[in-house]
Amino acid sequence: MTVNNKQLKDFIADSGLVPRTELDEVAKRAEEKKTYLGDMLVSEGKLSDDDLRRTEAYILGIPFVNLKTQKVEFDVLSLIPEPIARKHNIIAFKKTPTALEVAMLDTDDLTAIDFVKKKVGLKILPRLTDEESIKGMLLQYQRSLKAEFGDIIEKESGTLKAATAGAEPQSEDDLKKLAEDLPVVKIVDSLLSHAITQGASDIHIEPLDTQVVIRYRIDGLLHDAMTLPKTAASGIVARIKVLANLKLDEKRLPQDGRFKIESAGEKVAFRVSILPVYFGEKTVMRLLRESVSGFSLESLGFHGLGLERIYEATKQRVGMILTTGPTGSGKTTTLYTILDILNTPDVNISTIEDPIEYQMTRVNQTQVKSEIGLTFANGLRSLVRQDPDIIMVGEIRDTETASLAVNAALTGHLVLSTLHTNSAAATMPRLLDMDIEAFLIVSTVNVIIGQRLVRRLCSVKEKYFLSQEEVEILGKSVDLDRIINVLKEEKLIAPTDEWKDVPFYRPKKSSESEDGYKGRVGIHEVMKMSPAIRELIIKGATATEIEVQAKKEGMTTMLEDGIIKSMQGVTTIEEVLRVVSE
Repeated sequence: MTVNNKQLKDFIADSGLVPRTELDEVAKRAEEKKTYLGDMLVSEGKLSDDDLRRTEAYILGIPFVNLKTQKVEFDVLSLIPEPIARKHNIIAFKKTPTALEVAMLDTDDLTAIDFVKKKVGLKILPRLTDEESIKGMLLQYQRSLKAEFGDIIEKESGTLKAATAGAEPQSEDDLKKLAEDLPVVKIVDSLLSHAITQGASDIHIEPLDTQVVIRYRIDGLLHDAMTLPKTAASGIVARIKVLANLKLDEKRLPQDGRFKIESAGEKVAFRVSILPVYFGEKTVMRLLRESVSGFSLESLGFHGLGLERIYEATKQRVGMILTTGPTGSGKTTTLYTILDILNTPDVNISTIEDPIEYQMTRVNQTQVKSEIGLTFANGLRSLVRQDPDIIMVGEIRDTETASLAVNAALTGHLVLSTLHTNSAAATMPRLLDMDIEAFLIVSTVNVIIGQRLVRRLCSVKEKYFLSQEEVEILGKSVDLDRIINVLKEEKLIAPTDEWKDVPFYRPKKSSESEDGYKGRVGIHEVMKMSPAIRELIIKGATATEIEVQAKKEGMTTMLEDGIIKSMQGVTTIEEVLRVVSE
């Protein structure tokens, strides 16, 4: 069943969803191009995808269902396997003895309907729904999978406990045999799959006296995922060593490796670090999604003057763009997003990284290998002989790398890199500490980005307003007058609004998230190298003096940016203060 252009045009004209003159123009173009009117209305922004689906459902007489607030029993939901549900956007949500109601984005997807019909042996009743409903249901799959993986791991670790009773294997052959044991393979596969579905950034496997603790870092915070018997430790570590191609019988020295898997159509690389500890070997795996597509500076949380300054810096063909912050603050993601903007056919981009966190087409990426002498410094020396226009150095760790990066920026290259400092202004003393002359810093640095990651509120949240007492307490941490002026300049609040009129938000437990947060977003400060700041650096000013001048020139600090995002409902004041005060 399909809706033809005349049916759609007549209904939209009667309903007033699109002004008649605009509708006639689009309909005329659709007729000339012989395309579907609905697709043209969506592509030109006249209708949303969901409005079009609701309209088509009404014309065809197909019920439209909203599943955003519904919780579906896992027995019903799991009638359609999660990969099929994700691929075909089809969700089972209501079952009777003779029929199964399924929500879809496209009720003409006969392949999906036929698959479900054969699998469940029931009459299939298709219903149209919207994208938000499908996304919400896919999240319910993830939460249900958590329990499923827990059951698998508990069952297999019990089998493993019985099988490994007695002396712990020591020889390489014994460890290799154990690593290929079916219960061990199932436990490790489940751990990795579970971490991916939970959106974890790191997996910690920590041996204790009587057990092994598995922890996931999700949205920047570590959570206990599960505990396993101590007998599982050697098998799990051996399996991970096999995957990462590490020495099985080396237990006295730290080892680093890497491997890749594909899960739910997504390629994920795992960066492995194994460290000897008192009760055995601790394993930490960093999950690296190997695609940077879909990111933009705006989606990372940049806005206003800071966003303009970064775009200005990307138009330069010489100098340096630096991102700063602690480990895990999203510095590399920001650099890759900037590289994505710069990655055009007319430039040659080369990088030296440790590790290569994302793979980018048309970018020449080199992995640091210190054990054979390929350090950041040596790699950078070779890169400048490769005729690059743009160079990315994964991290400036020492004086030699800093000096080479500055020289590259002085000799006709645009250099991107990261540094570990607490703020944008603190980058200057750090570079001086690396024996880089002040006049070289002011001649090369274009912009410095300071950043942190804060947890993002999910769509269900509670709105509130600050009391006078809360405003006064907040005023001790930030300059409220500066922030309210920024809010007015960016037209986020009315010109007459005061702090008592500005809304803030709290997390609220919902079916979407247990703690009210889902994902993370950056809070930033972007400092431009201005004539006044150059003078301060030459004079040997402190980081505080440089920051004061940068604020006079319009820089919004990370804390201030966080408060602005709190007011927009992106995050909470408590989350911003937790992260910035760390």
